[in-house]
Amino acid sequence: MTRRTEWPDSPESGGPASGYGAADGFAAERGAADEAGVRSGRRSRGGAGARGGFGEGAGRRGRSDTRGSGSPSSSRAGEGEPRGSGEPRDPVEQARGICLRLLTGTPRTRKQLADALRKREIPDEAAEEVLARFEDVGLIDDAAFAGAWVESRHHGRGLARRALVRELRSKGVDSAVIDEAVGQLDADREEETARELVARKLRSTRGLDRDKRLRRLAGMLARKGYGEGMALRVVRRALEEEGEDTEGLDEPF
Repeated sequence: MTRRTEWPDSPESGGPASGYGAADGFAAERGAADEAGVRSGRRSRGGAGARGGFGEGAGRRGRSDTRGSGSPSSSRAGEGEPRGSGEPRDPVEQARGICLRLLTGTPRTRKQLADALRKREIPDEAAEEVLARFEDVGLIDDAAFAGAWVESRHHGRGLARRALVRELRSKGVDSAVIDEAVGQLDADREEETARELVARKLRSTRGLDRDKRLRRLAGMLARKGYGEGMALRVVRRALEEEGEDTEGLDEPF
């Protein structure tokens, strides 16, 4: 059974994350983040809901929503512009604004936010202070990010564990966290998804010779991270069900 990953302090979980209070100094950040939809990593399984949780489209929507808010202060929150008095903004305040803006519309990993702060030339000490405190209150949660990513990308795109591992590594998620997240997909689940992918693609290959159909279908699975053995087994079974002669298809393609 797939373990459903929920973001901290989601409406479903029933309230603020433990340890988050006025004394922590982050009440304003928390309110802004909740209003902005920081928890947008929660998506329904499969279909448009799952596909909408991550990716460039979600990022563009978040940025568009931020630009369309009509608030000059919000549009400058992450840019580090000077105050009206001409004095430079405090680096910690500037880092908080940048992180909140980037978390609007799509979740981010700690490394993604750290890279953004470094690009904006935020001092390392200020960046570390903000990132650590955002982690403490649950605004940054790489484990929740990885779990939601696996669920969204497997259901929405049919990606296998191998491809999911590559994507999460590119986002700076720790290897142990990745292993736990992809562990929710076992071999049987992967093979079932691979069969569904082939079934959807099969019709478009009719009329081609057997070997070309094999290459197209197996290549599609390979691009989504499925191993050679599983891809061959799934494609052979699908072709047999259509009445194709699969003799000789036991060899690696």
